[in-house]
Amino acid sequence: MSEHGTALGGTAEAVWRLRSRGCWQEAAELLRPSAAHSPTAALSRAELLIEQCLFTAEHWEPAEDALRLAEARVNGTAQRAAASCARGFLAYVASVLGPRDRLDEAQAALGRTSAMLPPAAPGRPLLDFRRGLVAENLLHDPGAAWIAYRRAHDGAAEHGDQLLRSYTWQHLASLALTAGDRERAQEGFRASLRLREELGFTVGVAPALAALADVSTPGEAARLRAEAARLVQALGGVPVWLARRLRALPTPGASSDGRIEDQIPDGIS
Repeated sequence: MSEHGTALGGTAEAVWRLRSRGCWQEAAELLRPSAAHSPTAALSRAELLIEQCLFTAEHWEPAEDALRLAEARVNGTAQRAAASCARGFLAYVASVLGPRDRLDEAQAALGRTSAMLPPAAPGRPLLDFRRGLVAENLLHDPGAAWIAYRRAHDGAAEHGDQLLRSYTWQHLASLALTAGDRERAQEGFRASLRLREELGFTVGVAPALAALADVSTPGEAARLRAEAARLVQALGGVPVWLARRLRALPTPGASSDGRIEDQIPDGIS
């Protein structure tokens, strides 16, 4: 999710095109030569491979290796904070989708990041968002999650980070739906979908469609979920957790309350 130099120089557009279609390994390969000597490239490459873990629930070792390389390359407070933030996010993703609980590691790394970043730092919105993820999905504290997401949402707007804002819209909407505010949830899910379509973040469109379906009329919900399923199939089955949810849909005529349930927290991306 990080946009701190998702790529460098002339490779930026190529990396974005690959990333947006779920081709994280190919995008990471474009950054490999620069990552050997550039801390910024190393951090960007690590974030790409961590995002791959988020959407595929595998490929943990390449992400760990890339992050260790980035941690060894960084210099200066801002870069150390970015590496620590990435470490906390990888621990979070591994806790939710991976083989073991790494909550303590996630909290410690994000806490270190917070200590390094002043309130107005460019990296603060991403940190706030990731702290919201931990609060929502690991600590099960929706109040703390809402505060963190709200700070991230406002900060992303100030820094012009529209991709991060698509995530904050999604998670604020999910909390609104849990609280019973269907109208606010619809507003947030629609905004998230609109931003992802405008940005061309294709791999993130299917989760946004599925989320919007949860607050739509039955006919519209069926259309949105069918569109999400087509996108997931076209992208090779990612996000894997959404593919599982969509396969768990009841057959036509079966009773359903309109929501798809799974073991994976709603709105993870």
